[in-house]
Amino acid sequence: MKDLGSQVAYWDTVGVSKTFTHPVNPDWLQGVSRTARVLDYGCGYGRVMAELGEHGFTDVSGVDLSPGLIARGRQLMPDLRFAVLKSPPKSAHASASFDVVLLFAVLTCVPEADAQRALVAELSRVLTSGGLLYVSDVLLQDDERNRARYAAHAQQFGTPYGVFATDDGAVCRHHDLAELRALLSDFEVVDERRIDVVTMNGHRSQAVQLLARKR
Repeated sequence: MKDLGSQVAYWDTVGVSKTFTHPVNPDWLQGVSRTARVLDYGCGYGRVMAELGEHGFTDVSGVDLSPGLIARGRQLMPDLRFAVLKSPPKSAHASASFDVVLLFAVLTCVPEADAQRALVAELSRVLTSGGLLYVSDVLLQDDERNRARYAAHAQQFGTPYGVFATDDGAVCRHHDLAELRALLSDFEVVDERRIDVVTMNGHRSQAVQLLARKR
């Protein structure tokens, strides 16, 4: 199974032109200073970073493992601060260097449980005490198409239910909500909401957003 660092070729080719859609809920950030240090981890081409700028945030950085997506972002929005992750999930940032970290539709791209835990540990490292982690990701779907591909991938590869391969070559994971909450067990989940999103391949799916505070 593929971990966070091994799908770069997909994101630099097929994935570089995808459109990402998970929405930012500005109400969750109302009490956050507009000068807060914000990191968009897995920023892609900077869509969420630009939206944060529109909401008045002035210190926003983005990192992504895909040089292709980062190049797209720099071309589209040259005023934003982008960096390529050299050894994901590790970033080059110092410990406790951010007040807010956003993780939008990233865990779905990290099918392995150990890799997900390592990613969350890295985000905890770069967050200051009391800092916010804002997660948005896709839940397990209950339609026939998704149930079939979850089962097929689990049978062929022994992967957890919810892991699947897209028709264009990515290995992804949809999540049981209890698993997501458990992944954030070192944080205090302070808010949660269900949303509908359109996936990068154009399918409408159920998703969840969690706002968690570092203890």
